[in-house]
Amino acid sequence: MRSWLSEALVLDMGGHIGYSEHRRSGVRRQRSGVRSQRSEVGGQESEVGGQNDMIDERDKKVISVIQGDIPLDPRPFRVAAEKVGMGEEEFIDRVRRLKKQGIIRRFGATLRHQEAGFSSNAMVAWKVPEDKIGEVGPRMAGFREVTHCYHRRPQGQWPYNVYTMIHGATREQCHKIARRISETTGIRDYVLLFSEKEFKKTSMEYF
Repeated sequence: MRSWLSEALVLDMGGHIGYSEHRRSGVRRQRSGVRSQRSEVGGQESEVGGQNDMIDERDKKVISVIQGDIPLDPRPFRVAAEKVGMGEEEFIDRVRRLKKQGIIRRFGATLRHQEAGFSSNAMVAWKVPEDKIGEVGPRMAGFREVTHCYHRRPQGQWPYNVYTMIHGATREQCHKIARRISETTGIRDYVLLFSEKEFKKTSMEYF
């Protein structure tokens, strides 16, 4: 199984590695459609593995408060440090060390697409010849309207093996995006699966 895009591995502590594009920034409490800034310490793209000996209990406290939304404050790390009974300087030093070690990969932001006017989103399932996946996958991922692009094995009577998540203002716009991707890549066999209701959407929490 493969996935493409910006290779934003979240918490690299061993285990299986997955990639996904995340653009996380902005303000959650304003209705601008942009969530508050988050650190990439969690998410479905990574798993906790065998490098726990690299971090101590105070590191875990740091991770516990930055794996979610970062406080909307001129000194967010001071606010976060106070939550775990730590000084701001120590907190920042630990964040820098964890990032240098690769345990924290980056800080980013995510757009709340529905609040930003992109009310339709669809998972497009594509039937791509196995010998063309390495070529077609990155090309599909290169479309700006695509936020996720994965290769998965076909199952039973379901023949599709590449999936792209696309966003648009309307369903018709999503269909147009899918047609452009089809015309560009030459893949004609595909189906759009529109989201009807979002029941849960959270990042993985490790500590």
